[in-house]
Amino acid sequence: MRTTVGIIGAGPAGLLLARLLHNAGIDSVVLESRDRAYVERRQRAGILEQGTVDVLRAAGAGERMDREGLRHDGIELRFDRRRHRVDFPALTGGRSVMVYAQTEVCKDLIALQLAEGGPLLFEAEALAVEDAGTDAPRVRFRHEGREDVLECEYIVGCDGFWGVARKAIPAGLTRVFERTYPFGWLGILADVPPSHDELVYARHDRGFALLSMRSPAVSRLYLQVPDGTDAEAWSDEEIWDELERRFETADDWRLERGPITQKSVTPMRSYVHEPMRHGRLFLAGDAAHIVPPTGAKGLNLAVGDVVTFARALTHRKETGSPELLDAYSRTCLRRVWQAERFSYDMTTLLHRTPDATPFDDRLQLARLERIASSRAAETDLAEGYTGFPFG
Repeated sequence: MRTTVGIIGAGPAGLLLARLLHNAGIDSVVLESRDRAYVERRQRAGILEQGTVDVLRAAGAGERMDREGLRHDGIELRFDRRRHRVDFPALTGGRSVMVYAQTEVCKDLIALQLAEGGPLLFEAEALAVEDAGTDAPRVRFRHEGREDVLECEYIVGCDGFWGVARKAIPAGLTRVFERTYPFGWLGILADVPPSHDELVYARHDRGFALLSMRSPAVSRLYLQVPDGTDAEAWSDEEIWDELERRFETADDWRLERGPITQKSVTPMRSYVHEPMRHGRLFLAGDAAHIVPPTGAKGLNLAVGDVVTFARALTHRKETGSPELLDAYSRTCLRRVWQAERFSYDMTTLLHRTPDATPFDDRLQLARLERIASSRAAETDLAEGYTGFPFG
């Protein structure tokens, strides 16, 4: 099998890249190790930056998002029983975010790819990337019980941290930067309408809490818990009681409870792999970088990567110049490090570490007070949250 671009991984990054290349008249093949049902129900991110929303619309994948997604024009910060709303459009010249789950983005892009795009092979496990440093890279993969080879001009690894793409870059050429946090998020899905119409980020002496949603009828909520926590060790009643404590305000706001349908614990880490390119192999998304979810940046960073690659390859096709492809890693990493900074700032602003001192607590409150009282500080948060420019 032969194609121009071999794409490993049919998450939102790989699927969007296939769509962007199709629209540019560039052929591709997408290899996904899981089956379609798994990809379409895999719960991950739910916040789309303004730039991601714009890209999906321009790619022809925004119709259902615009119909069913929830546009959010701000977030609420809670601390010291106080509430402060950050107004995104007023601070950023009209930018906002969209609540639309990754599962739904994948469903939309899969439908488009199967109807209009190139081959999308489910249950096709990439075994190795070979000859990445040459002009004829290959992906060895297993599909329908037999091994095959995908010969490419370029390979884009959208296969996550544990995938084969990143491992194909020689260790002697790489640098890794990472930080592991001593806490995680206990996340739940609950069949109850959200208790607030925008996301609520709460800093509390007992730990962080986040009120989010998947739809007008389904709430998504998180609690900061110690690293290594077993989600099943928490009863439903204990979870609701703790959420109630951490969201407490001085007014009459109330947290609505409902049946919990899913619970899990997400570890928190920051990770960057440099470079994001080796020869004809390009890394995108979690294959190259991971952020703690506090800043809602993971999916959006992956979108930025594939937009950068699609623009660069289109430029090569139209002009013959490899300039933008050669700059891929450098271009992506500028945005990646800004997102890492923002995610780290949000995480340290709102989470309480196990060894936190009274001094640390007062600093957190002072930082939150600064955001609530300074338009400049508030604007910095709003610009970071709604997204850094692509390219």
